[in-house]
Amino acid sequence: MSEPTMFEEDFPDTAVVTRAREAGGPEVFETLEVPAPTPGRGQLLVKTAAAGVNFIETYQRSGVYPVEYPFVPGSEGAGEIIAVGEGVESFSTGQRVASTEAIGTYSTHFVVDAAKAVAVPDGVSDEQAAALPLQGVTAHYLINSTYRVSPGETVLTHAGAGGVGQILTQLLKARGARVITTTSTPEKAEVAEAAGADYVLGYEGFAEKVRQITNDEGVSVVYDGVGKDTFTGSLDSLAVRGTMVLFGGASGQVPPYDLQDLNKRGGLYITRPAVHWYLRNAEERTWRFTELFAALTSGDLKLNIGGSYPLAEAGRAHQDLEGRKTTGKLLLKP
Repeated sequence: MSEPTMFEEDFPDTAVVTRAREAGGPEVFETLEVPAPTPGRGQLLVKTAAAGVNFIETYQRSGVYPVEYPFVPGSEGAGEIIAVGEGVESFSTGQRVASTEAIGTYSTHFVVDAAKAVAVPDGVSDEQAAALPLQGVTAHYLINSTYRVSPGETVLTHAGAGGVGQILTQLLKARGARVITTTSTPEKAEVAEAAGADYVLGYEGFAEKVRQITNDEGVSVVYDGVGKDTFTGSLDSLAVRGTMVLFGGASGQVPPYDLQDLNKRGGLYITRPAVHWYLRNAEERTWRFTELFAALTSGDLKLNIGGSYPLAEAGRAHQDLEGRKTTGKLLLKP
């Protein structure tokens, strides 16, 4: 059993957090000083370099996903280990780590289970390490595990200028797929094109345009993180026995759906994955992060940091994210 590398009397006394005091809009955020967290057995205490901002946190803040308030959001972040708990053998103080499974990263310090952290290799910046985990792992599991895309297949993605969308396009193109994506503005279309998309469409009438591009055959798979506003059009875009992957609801949750409709549309498949189902063990976690970091350091994958906000301006970051005013990944920095 290892000994802690930082004694209790050396822990920071306080941390600064931004938390939701109750369910509501971005105005419910408050920034204040609180006692600093301490690592338990098998855990790491990390000084936050940057934290990722994700749609799930808007659901938690607003009450769509029930949480206990006051609530410090954030599961994604990167930084330097300043203390390790008992029993940790795989990490030591001074190492840089990243995770998409941490606790309360909207803070100057956060705690994460050592088993759910990954070492950040040289050549990857703190900002990249914070921007990659959730969107990167999401894109990786979508095209490798939920529906494994083969070279030559035609794929439809939505929100091609978003954090997941840009990574998806790059990984799909590296796989040899043909990528159709959607965006809401000409400026975002330029971002999606720069990521490598073969076709960039507006949302209005996108299913009909997909049918035209594919000679009315439809696409093998749709990766849909928008939800309510695109759901029917996504189904209309699929080929016979195509797969609908609904991995988010940026426009709202999809209402109850009659599964018999899948039969009428050609024996379609539909699934609603989430990232935690694709990080089940150390082997899976290592596989995904190893491939993502390798793509990043080789230059095959480029991350677009769409905005970096002070920790105290988490509300503004949420407003921009919910208003679809951003492209790429949003970060909070202490």
